[in-house]
Amino acid sequence: MEKEKQPPLKVTWVGYAAFFFAILLFSGIFSSSDGWLRVLDFNVLNGSFGKIEGLDKAFTFRGAGGSGARDGFLFAIELIPAVILALGLVNVVDGLGGLKAAEKIMSPILRPLLGVPGVSALANIANMQSTDAAAGMVKELADNGDISDNERSIIISYQTSASAFITNYFSSGAAVFGFMLVPIIVPIIVMFIFKIIGANFMRLYLKTISKTTAGGIKNGN
Repeated sequence: MEKEKQPPLKVTWVGYAAFFFAILLFSGIFSSSDGWLRVLDFNVLNGSFGKIEGLDKAFTFRGAGGSGARDGFLFAIELIPAVILALGLVNVVDGLGGLKAAEKIMSPILRPLLGVPGVSALANIANMQSTDAAAGMVKELADNGDISDNERSIIISYQTSASAFITNYFSSGAAVFGFMLVPIIVPIIVMFIFKIIGANFMRLYLKTISKTTAGGIKNGN
């Protein structure tokens, strides 16, 4: 019995526009822009908590010198706004057909490169700016059955290496820009290459050592 062919994926111009907008939002392109263009950056939309003025310095609501479960609880609170905002934005993009556009455009690239479907593109792009937001997107994709367990493992391997590298590089890394012997773009390229290498090591492991079918819920690789 022949396998039924899947109908071609139909995407309107609205879906492509939503996907393009999401790329701009999560990629960090406008993170250092001046004026109204900053509103197109996810971290700018996410914002920051206010400062509590002390006798000699300012603290966030988390304070300083915390430990144990209580400090962990406050740290978790810090992550909640980014995750909620990211998932809300992704759901809006999905409702406009943006994830279908991502699957159609990015699958021919991500399948051979990482062995994952194009629908995971936004999560991988968001990982360049935000660790927690990207992780929340991956969880939602897995819960909805859009990616298999093995595909989730590959994506997590990609995201774990140099997570949020654009945000961290241009904030903490800026202190060493004056002493670098290579162009500023070179470390970014190196980090991105090793993210791909890490994901493919996991891909190789799943195909060989673990003896599992790469694809799980959806046979992918």
